[in-house]
Amino acid sequence: MTESRPAAPRPRLVVVGCGMAATRLVEELVGRRACERMDITVLGDEPVAPYNRILLSAVLEGVHRADALNLRSPAWYAEQGVDLRLGTRVLAVDRERRDVMLVDGTLVGYDVLVLATGSIPSLPPIRGLVRMDGSLHPAVHAFRSMADCERLVAALPGRRRAVVVGGGLLGLQVARALGVRGVETEIVEGAERLLHRQIDPAAGRILTRDLRRLGVAVYTGARAVRLHEQDPPVDGVALRLDNGVTLDTDLVVLTAGGRPSTALARAAGLEVRRGIVVDDRLASVTDPAVHAIGDCAEHSGRTTGFVPPAWDQARVLARILCGEPVTYDGSRIVARLRATDLDVAVLGDAAAETAAGGEVVEVANPVAGSHRRLVVREGRIVAATLVGDLSQVGLITQHFDRQTVLGLHEPGRLLMPERRGGAADSVVGPLPDDAEVCACAGVSAGRIRACSSLDQVRDTTRATTGCGGCADTVRQLLAARPAAAAVPS
Repeated sequence: MTESRPAAPRPRLVVVGCGMAATRLVEELVGRRACERMDITVLGDEPVAPYNRILLSAVLEGVHRADALNLRSPAWYAEQGVDLRLGTRVLAVDRERRDVMLVDGTLVGYDVLVLATGSIPSLPPIRGLVRMDGSLHPAVHAFRSMADCERLVAALPGRRRAVVVGGGLLGLQVARALGVRGVETEIVEGAERLLHRQIDPAAGRILTRDLRRLGVAVYTGARAVRLHEQDPPVDGVALRLDNGVTLDTDLVVLTAGGRPSTALARAAGLEVRRGIVVDDRLASVTDPAVHAIGDCAEHSGRTTGFVPPAWDQARVLARILCGEPVTYDGSRIVARLRATDLDVAVLGDAAAETAAGGEVVEVANPVAGSHRRLVVREGRIVAATLVGDLSQVGLITQHFDRQTVLGLHEPGRLLMPERRGGAADSVVGPLPDDAEVCACAGVSAGRIRACSSLDQVRDTTRATTGCGGCADTVRQLLAARPAAAAVPS
């Protein structure tokens, strides 16, 4: 008679964080039917279901409803057998006992731990920003979470002026959103130009000019140093800059400064530099049972802060957790500014690639407000910055991803505006099926054409759920499908 043995316990996977990287990781695991082989618990400290943080500025602008940003509902997690716990803050990680402690004292055991804790805002050193009780001045707003966004939207009625502190991608998006709402907006940036980490001085000047045309005042090379109340009967507050200028305003929005959220990892004894240091398996170099992805992770000395690298890491880690023999070799940088009447796209690190010997091809038209630059090495596009005209961004991204060897004159042609001769020359008509449409999720035109609706595109490919820059192209691809193909099977 054969003696029966008890089934081996299922591995316990705990994910700390419920942002865009963590959501993509769970989606990838569900797609590989990992829930049949392991117990998955997701711990999110926000009380709401996971949402697209990149599109918060669209909610501020009023073009998206807050619920339109939802990535996955709690019901979806339950249907997949994933234990989702919202409004749950993790207090500590005990690597010896292999458990995490929640603030209410609950212990959650793990066999494998994934830290997807994202990044946290850091307050600029402005006197008067924080009151004696530790809270922000009522006129000051952070802009990092859905709660921040809702608080700012609620504060807008009756406000006429705003100052955005920070001239990065987020700062520009917030400034344009406020401008569209009818709020007179000014940007303060401590560096010598806007988007100083992504674009060169010439492109920065054109971007500043574009913003001024849209009614947004720009102060670069200046830092805010003091916030104080106005003397009656003047309403609002005054923000003093280190160049002596004082800006009268009703609202101050902080978008400058953010750093990887590493407090849990550091307290647990994991190696942390700027981010949680991980190897090619996205595991902590201190403890192979702990992984990190997204904004909090540091791989090969780099943290990213963009959606496409976070999703790349989630995709690779899901394969690793499912036993596939893969490693992570770094992510491409693809960033798109999502703001009305402002067009900016960044591929790779143009400054680093130029310093490494890349050849620069650029076309600028300051009058029209465009500046386009490619960095080419051995015939391949290794970086690009595009300000203004993005008509060729899809093709440039495709060559960048595939590392296509271009002909002698092709880089220059790619920087010329796309010629359109009418309806036959629609934006999406000539796109081949293998052309990438969504840089964030790596989705091709063929995959979009295979869908019957925008909802199906979002659900099955995740296109349009990143920066949102591909939304118009996706809609046109769907509209251009043959009538017979558009009927769901």
